[in-house]
Amino acid sequence: MLDTPLLSVENLSIRAAGAHTIVDAISFQVGTERVALVGESGSGKSLTARAVMGLLPSSLSVSAERLEFDGLDLRHLTPRQWTSLRGSAIALVLQDPRHALNPVLNVGRQIDEAIRLHRKMSAAERRDRIFDMLEAVGLAEPQRVINAYPHQLSGGMGQRVMLAIMLINGPRLLIADEPTSALDAALRDQVLELMTRLVETRRMGMLLISHDLQQVTRYCQRALVMYQGRLVEECAATALAGSNHAYTRALWSCRPSGSTYRTRLPVPERNVDTGQA
Repeated sequence: MLDTPLLSVENLSIRAAGAHTIVDAISFQVGTERVALVGESGSGKSLTARAVMGLLPSSLSVSAERLEFDGLDLRHLTPRQWTSLRGSAIALVLQDPRHALNPVLNVGRQIDEAIRLHRKMSAAERRDRIFDMLEAVGLAEPQRVINAYPHQLSGGMGQRVMLAIMLINGPRLLIADEPTSALDAALRDQVLELMTRLVETRRMGMLLISHDLQQVTRYCQRALVMYQGRLVEECAATALAGSNHAYTRALWSCRPSGSTYRTRLPVPERNVDTGQA
């Protein structure tokens, strides 16, 4: 149990029309640490992240005994309160910057809008802050970057710009939903190493949504494993390789590599025990 969690979730459930349960009574906490929420596609991990951000579609209903961020009850926020919270105290980085960035606005305008939404600063102060943030996320030649449009950026540059937008207001919790899935292997490591460094130096919490357990062991401290809408295991990220849970073992083993070439990868069993860890 964490002493001072930033995010506390108890018995969170998400249901669709007709009372179909998609996420079933999961509980977890995130402090100033790097936590991964892992599982195959359709396990409910991205919906869980969106529930925390108040971004689920109206066709889905959410219930929880507790859903708090830094002592604030997220279950009863007004739309105005959500607008104030998102991008200021909690930030969300999505999978593909090509879809997350506005194609008709240059980078500088989009970062500037993020500041103006949450901070009262002069134009000169905002400009200095933008330059500092672009340098912090490893983008050289910030003047050229702020004048560029999203289609003029490489995938790695686009994701760094997304990080700059999300971190510009100094949030305490970063939720990253498969942030490197659109990048090649080398860029994945660069972006995740950057995120790890920024989270540590800024003393933030991070919830990383991923299906890649090997990646999680390198960049996270704890792992929460989801299967069919339930939390089936919680452990140190470094313990994933030696897990005794059948589903976690299958996830660990099913990543293609040179050693698995021309062999059949394991498939997670559909009848594994889904009782919460």
